[in-house]
Amino acid sequence: MSQLNIKPVTGNIGAEIEDIDLSAGVDGTARDDLVQALWAHQVLFFHDQEIDIERQKQITKIFGPLQRLPYVEPISDEPFVIGVHKKATDRKVAVFGGNWHSDFSFLEHPPAGSLLSAVEVPEVGGDTVWSNQITAYETLPDDLKAVVDGRDAIHVGKPHGVKFAPKGNQRSTVKMVRGDPEADRETFHPAVRAHPETGRKALFVNPVYTSRLDGMSEAESAPILDRLFWHATRPEFSCRHRWRAGDLVVWDNRTTLHFAVNDYDGFDRLLYRTTFSDDQPPHS
Repeated sequence: MSQLNIKPVTGNIGAEIEDIDLSAGVDGTARDDLVQALWAHQVLFFHDQEIDIERQKQITKIFGPLQRLPYVEPISDEPFVIGVHKKATDRKVAVFGGNWHSDFSFLEHPPAGSLLSAVEVPEVGGDTVWSNQITAYETLPDDLKAVVDGRDAIHVGKPHGVKFAPKGNQRSTVKMVRGDPEADRETFHPAVRAHPETGRKALFVNPVYTSRLDGMSEAESAPILDRLFWHATRPEFSCRHRWRAGDLVVWDNRTTLHFAVNDYDGFDRLLYRTTFSDDQPPHS
């Protein structure tokens, strides 16, 4: 039985882990308990953690090997760490992750999950929302289940490529590669993927990166994908986190979507992000 003090935050997704000091290190039993808690709750929240970047990298390795993300500039001398920073002077700009998505699903091996540690947060706003894609799949209408079961979805690195490049001057708070034709390469992943640890099935389509369904054109896929995206992000599948300095959050990228709320112009917000891999392509 787990010795962790686990407090669910909604009926469907997310849990706070109380009375644990991650800066002191985590022993073997607690490590296993944390991993199992993540698979069970999909998002874990830790408050009042005093950790530096090196410690965050060590905590990340509890859940899987560190993974370096392409197309996004890391912080200086830390190739596995991204500074998610919006300054008070950054007004009317896009924020990193400011649409519903799972991370980098257009890669052959998408990230297994990520961690964010909060260094500076606004007085109000700047929340992050996660949605449970296991529940989304389990509650899909029968006609949509019939479409996605056994079918691949096609993912493309739209914001970084040429074909789907954002229109106009897209200013962002994080430096990203744009206009790379390699990002237009189509990657096929099951629209319903089985979790490699639990076997539970989750919807795996992405409002940012999924361009179409296998066997269909983009135009034919569009109305189906619109219904899937709407269903996948229903409020009752979701939890919303109000950040405090010292928070650490870890989530399972294989079974969730998330959304960074951009409602804090005029305030500084700085979080450090690390990512872990399972070295496995998605499978149905």
